[in-house]
Amino acid sequence: MSRVRGELWRKAVHISMGGFALLFRWITPWQAAILAITALLFNLFVLHRLTRRALLRENERGSGYSLGIVLYPAVVLVSIGVFRERMELAAAVWGFLAFGDGMATVAGVLAKGGKLPWNPEKSWAGFLAFVFNGTAAAAFLIRWTQHAVVDTTPAMESVGMSFLAVGGDAQEFMFLVGACFVAALAAAFAESLSTGIDDNILVPLVGGGFLYAATLVQPVLLDARADELLGAVGWGALINAVLAGLAYAARSVSVSGALGGFVLGTALYTLGGWRGFLMLFVFFVLGTLTTKLGYRRKETLGIAQEKGGRRGVKNAVANTLTGVLFAFLAVSTASPEIFTAALVAAFATAACDTVSSEVGQAYGRTHLLITNFRRVPAGTDGAVSLEGTLAGLGASLVLAGIAWQVELVTLPVAGIVAAAGFAGATIESYLGAIVEKLDMLDNELVNFANTMIGALIALVATRALFG
Repeated sequence: MSRVRGELWRKAVHISMGGFALLFRWITPWQAAILAITALLFNLFVLHRLTRRALLRENERGSGYSLGIVLYPAVVLVSIGVFRERMELAAAVWGFLAFGDGMATVAGVLAKGGKLPWNPEKSWAGFLAFVFNGTAAAAFLIRWTQHAVVDTTPAMESVGMSFLAVGGDAQEFMFLVGACFVAALAAAFAESLSTGIDDNILVPLVGGGFLYAATLVQPVLLDARADELLGAVGWGALINAVLAGLAYAARSVSVSGALGGFVLGTALYTLGGWRGFLMLFVFFVLGTLTTKLGYRRKETLGIAQEKGGRRGVKNAVANTLTGVLFAFLAVSTASPEIFTAALVAAFATAACDTVSSEVGQAYGRTHLLITNFRRVPAGTDGAVSLEGTLAGLGASLVLAGIAWQVELVTLPVAGIVAAAGFAGATIESYLGAIVEKLDMLDNELVNFANTMIGALIALVATRALFG
């Protein structure tokens, strides 16, 4: 069997299994979990014997084992457990996995098209196929599953009161499709990255996370602030255009970094106001200053920021996107305080990580690998120093203190934010020592992950302590 034919056969099975998500309309979470466990055992011990290893790729035939084929039902099982009270979300996640990811591969194999600029191994045909099919499958499966739940459950609480509520309102349905589109777009982008993480994990994680966040959004809150948000766009664009130009002139960012910073900064100013934007500005100033510190020494050691310290669009996205996402949730949900804490923590984490790395590389006397505390050269992924650690903690405290002073957060929450920023940066060091060393994630993806981790730590802690 040719490689192309084998891949298409494999994806045909992958896609067809998504049809079982239709059963979520009639079965309970426990019954769904039992079916997923059965499928997992079947894939482990029966499938390849039954198909005579036809579903295995060339590099899997020696072991007679496929990690992806095992992960598929395992991830469905996890989705059922996570969304056991929101089975329509579990069905939608399966839709992303089966129809979005599956059709992306089919289109990529069959259709001729341009390659993605951020990953030449992926095509626009596959990316667009993921977005279209993932959106359609998720929206359909949500409604399909939800109608049955509503038929048997008088109260709407079990299916949510936001865009997932069933009704005949056309605007509500359009919001459902829009939310599924954004989630599919995010999942497609994650799938298109060269991360080393199996798509069966990455796609449900990103798609499910975005869908869950969308269930918290209340369109009425956005409608009420529409004029305010539209007015802020102009000011945000003007301020960020000036700052982007100055940053480029100061050789702090490249052209792509200036453009990316302009877009993300404008979005943050629009959603978070001047106080939310101030968090980005403080982080940028701290990061820029410490990047320039001891730059000649870092350049001599071969560990300096590339392009003379100019940061590009990947740096902007890695350190800013999380803050923008939580700024959106702060203005569109009924829990603005919690998501504002997450917004501030995202930038506190970025500041702590950047400052600790730059100061440690410039002035650190002893560098230890965080996983085993063995001495390593400066600039080693996962290396920490006393000087860098203290500087990073100081940066997190400074940013949290400014957030408190401008009344973006209360004093207790500022303490949580500072601690979350330090914790997120510390976890980043572990990630750097493990996943970057294994070439699973590049530095920018690790940076994005650590800002998200720091933000989530602050979110959970703030919610637990203050409700």
